[in-house]
Amino acid sequence: MEEGTSKSPTHPPSNPPRSTPAEHTEHEEYDEYDALQWDVREGCEVRQILDRVADKWSLLVIAILERRTMRFTELRREIDGISQRMLTVTLRQLERDGLVRRTVYAVVPPRVDYALTPMGTTLHTTIRSLVTWTEEHQTRIAEARAAYDARTEATTKLTASPNRATAHP
Repeated sequence: MEEGTSKSPTHPPSNPPRSTPAEHTEHEEYDEYDALQWDVREGCEVRQILDRVADKWSLLVIAILERRTMRFTELRREIDGISQRMLTVTLRQLERDGLVRRTVYAVVPPRVDYALTPMGTTLHTTIRSLVTWTEEHQTRIAEARAAYDARTEATTKLTASPNRATAHP
């Protein structure tokens, strides 16, 4: 298993998904898109690929390389907080998945450029949609977080209060 990839559970859910229209009763609808299958299908790499392309470093590398081809040091300067090792691992994984192209030039000193492949460019379109959704909903998400934090804080204070009434037998 590759670094940064978590192992999917090996046990199926209590109500396993039906994978073909023929397995459904006349009262059930068949939906080809079933997220629960990601963890139970033997040999399915969807979960691993999603884990890879959706991590914060991969998202940033893909977004930055969408603008232009860059060298390693340029990428590292652009991505605040990423270590040299993490950038190296991220670029290798994206290259292995066919999303980034690495070009080595036979010059002294050595020169290596990184660029998105055509498939990587299509992924950037999806990432852009996710970022747009996030920007459109960030205020509502912040409000939901604040409401949750207030509820949790109130519950914590109630359960931790030394003056709360206790029942005596």
